[in-house]
Amino acid sequence: MTITKFKENLVITGELTLMFRDFLVASVTKPFYWGRLFEQIIHLGIGSLSITVVIGFVTGLLMTLQFGYGLATFGGTLYVPGIVSVSLLRELAPIFTSLLIAGRIGSGISAEIGAMNVTQQVDAIRALGTSPMRVLVVPRMLAAIISLPLLATLSAFMGIIGGIIIAYLEFNMPMGFYVNKVLAFLHFSDVFGSMLKCSFFAVIISLLACYKGFKTTEGTKGVGEATTWVVVRASITILISDFFLSKILLLLFA
Repeated sequence: MTITKFKENLVITGELTLMFRDFLVASVTKPFYWGRLFEQIIHLGIGSLSITVVIGFVTGLLMTLQFGYGLATFGGTLYVPGIVSVSLLRELAPIFTSLLIAGRIGSGISAEIGAMNVTQQVDAIRALGTSPMRVLVVPRMLAAIISLPLLATLSAFMGIIGGIIIAYLEFNMPMGFYVNKVLAFLHFSDVFGSMLKCSFFAVIISLLACYKGFKTTEGTKGVGEATTWVVVRASITILISDFFLSKILLLLFA
């Protein structure tokens, strides 16, 4: 059973690799469906703004509150702005936002393409002489790659805003002092690393979602199983790959 599962995972990995290759080719060759890309950016990116803002803001509130009281015991409250801002931008904002996108967008893409597949709409696209890769996959993957880094940056920014508010209300820390400390601790490499991580996570989420959508069978039951498969595997892959990406970025920018 273990060997069978191992072989199945190897096949899936190979198929995902081929699909990513086809995506790269389709992304740089004509025809390109700009209208579908903008539609997906609105649906995937702008549609996730509200929950992204809430998650980032609340995370900043909680982190500042916990670190503030924890470090106050040792007289280290002045280090709270730097610790919170760096933690948000390097790790928490990319991770939380990517997991959110995996749940919201990953499941949505797999369910949408899966429903089209079981109702033979994908076959209809092929019958019309159009590539499903260009019509369905490329716009969604590019939209995710564009949207996720921007959403994570917004989440980090809202977390810093939340931190400023809590630091002022709970620890009487001037807002200007907090902002100056944030700017002193953060560097361009932190922003670049965060966006690079999110771009990688976006590829993982959208690639898994599109792949499983095309593999969906057995009607509505298969659609439900596909969404669960995508969310679980995308989340695990994000968490594992984040460690290695963080290690690489630290070696590059240390």
